[in-house]
Amino acid sequence: MIQIHCIGHAFEREVGFILALFFEDPEVTYVTQRQDAAPEDLYIELSCAHTTEGVQAEGKLIGQVGEKEFRYFRPYTVREEKAERKTAKQAISYTLLTLLEQYTGIEQGWGILTGIRPTKLLHKMLAQGTPREEVHRHLREDYMMRPYKLSLLQEIVDRQLEVVPDLYDISRELSVYIGIPFCPTKCAYCTFPAYAIKSHTASVNPFLEGLHYEIREMGKWLTKHDLRITSLYFGGGTPTSITAEDLDALFVTLHESFPHMDKVRELTVEAGRPDTITPEKLAVMKKWKTDRISINPQSFTQETLQAIGRHHTVEETIEKYKLATELGFENINMDLIIGLPNEGMDEWRHSLEETAKLMPASLTVHTLSFKRASEMTQNKERYKVASRDEIRAMMELGTEWTQENGYLPYYLYRQKNILGNLENVGYSLPGKESIYNIMIMEEVQTILGLGCGAVSKLMQPGSEQFTRFPNPKDPKTYNDTYRELVDEKIKALDALYQFA
Repeated sequence: MIQIHCIGHAFEREVGFILALFFEDPEVTYVTQRQDAAPEDLYIELSCAHTTEGVQAEGKLIGQVGEKEFRYFRPYTVREEKAERKTAKQAISYTLLTLLEQYTGIEQGWGILTGIRPTKLLHKMLAQGTPREEVHRHLREDYMMRPYKLSLLQEIVDRQLEVVPDLYDISRELSVYIGIPFCPTKCAYCTFPAYAIKSHTASVNPFLEGLHYEIREMGKWLTKHDLRITSLYFGGGTPTSITAEDLDALFVTLHESFPHMDKVRELTVEAGRPDTITPEKLAVMKKWKTDRISINPQSFTQETLQAIGRHHTVEETIEKYKLATELGFENINMDLIIGLPNEGMDEWRHSLEETAKLMPASLTVHTLSFKRASEMTQNKERYKVASRDEIRAMMELGTEWTQENGYLPYYLYRQKNILGNLENVGYSLPGKESIYNIMIMEEVQTILGLGCGAVSKLMQPGSEQFTRFPNPKDPKTYNDTYRELVDEKIKALDALYQFA
């Protein structure tokens, strides 16, 4: 149990974020004075006071292995109420992180950064013309980011600017995400809109009817305003859960409806579940010039696949990967997850060894995150996962493996409740990076979401301000409301883009 005494502030949310970096599901109580507690419990006192120049923060931690104290002054950068409050929050976070690092001996590579897009922060400062050395100093000193994480960030930012040289000027274009909410089964860690297709067969055709309508109507809007599409991504769910004929029909509607399809820089289909892939579906994707597909093992240990609800075999993953390469697909991504139930270093090393035999064009290394709505989170006692130290060692092995095999990191994101406070990193062989992954992570343009569970992120060109516009997550609601949904979305886009 952890007792927290806040003095001069009420930043309980920020305090909770920092505590979560060190402790899994801590029992936190906010108090006005220290209460009686067990010897192993912690008492933490955090105070902040505003001065004419900045914020003075002080912290005290009392625990079983001793006491720690820390004082920190953070100057104002702007004298304005909102900015001063942000300065105070950062001062409290800095103070608490320092106390907990000293007490636990655990170093947090990302410092006080708890957001999911650290690369976006680096891009923003560089785009404003701030010299690289000054940006790095700011991240090290003000955010406590360690040099090894900063080096990874800079490498990724440099790679992204090579792949998309106009990244800072691409807001007049947009990207499109098409969500197909069906899978063979739902994985235990998943919180995406994904419904077992065999038990939802009655919803499939009505959903596809609505999706065709949404594509046609949004195509009219895109054509009217002569907007170009940077990248187009089929996700879900698993898009290849539907039939080859239905997939082909969607491509027909896309090409009939969307303008400048010959100028789209990248078309990706997430064929993540090997048990959905057939020669006929691959032929459809090849026919419509799909640039990139995913075939995701997650693990090359059969017992793990069974434990997480993926009802395909390791052999099937390998077989479908080889089939796709034989049919001419050169840019195939694979996903692997560190920290899956009952997996340790041996299983992770085995997955990397099997991946080396295939050498996909890109590899996304995820660290398991206990997402609130997932079956795994709701039944944690059934899923034994590796320790924090082993998770970190597995991530280090993954980093070494990618370097040895010629893969370069090109995008990164973090999640709440991610094991070891680590990150998810997308690696690729040179020239095989995913443009859509860069667009969605760096938030430099509108992402137009179509289909069930898709979330549009609408951005007025040049503004950096986003409006979320979610589509219904379940097929029935989507089927019942897609016409009204499209009308509302077009009104929101017209207002955002200031079209009369």
